[in-house]
This record gives sequence, structure tokens and C-alpha cells, in this order.
Amino acid sequence: QVQLVESGGGLVQAGGSLRLSCAASGSIFSINAMGWYRQAPGKQRELVATIATTGGTTNYAGSVRGRFTISRDNAKNTVYLQMNSLKPEDTAVYYCTSVINLRYYWGQGTQVTVSS
Repeated sequence: QVQLVESGGGLVQAGGSLRLSCAASGSIFSINAMGWYRQAPGKQRELVATIATTGGTTNYAGSVRGRFTISRDNAKNTVYLQMNSLKPEDTAVYYCTSVINLRYYWGQGTQVTVSS
């Protein structure tokens, strides 16, 4: 069974940084695109960033471009999200997602809270 497990969330002051990690485990034959979404209270889940299989192509939401960086380590089946210059509006549950064995999987989410 395939699982995605996130870590690295927490409480940080505005202007601070956090690094999220998401590791895929289980019976994995192929991993394609990986990405991060977030959902704030009372809002819909929204795309934060995605990264292609080889890591050469990335995509960011306009609200995080220039502050967040997505990367991946294919040897570890892990995707990262480096978040700098955090703002209170970045507060949300962050979810990892990936196409594994030609199916979409989601992690359980990790809470990020940015205080002003």
C-alpha cells in the first residue's frame, strides 16, 4: 500500500521560514509529478506548487512565487517545500500529492500557522 507522509509543519512568526517534507513509501513502481496544496479554514483547497518527474519543471501559485521553493529527491521518493518570508495568510493545512503507479495519492496534511 502506498502512503504519503508529510512532516515539518508548525508555528512560526511572520517573516520566518519552514521546510515541509513528504515521503512516499510502499509498493512504488513509478512516481511522476509531485506537489503541494493547502487549505485554509473556510476556503477551498488550492494549488501551491508542483514539480515534474525529473525536477526540471516547476509551477507555483502567484501568491507564493518568489517565496516558496519546491524540490524533490527521487532517490528518497521525497518532495520538499521550502517556505520563506511567511505571511499570516499562508496559514493552512498543507497537503502533499503525487502520481504514483499512475494513481493520485494525498498525504494526511500538516498544519502551518504563521503568527503576525
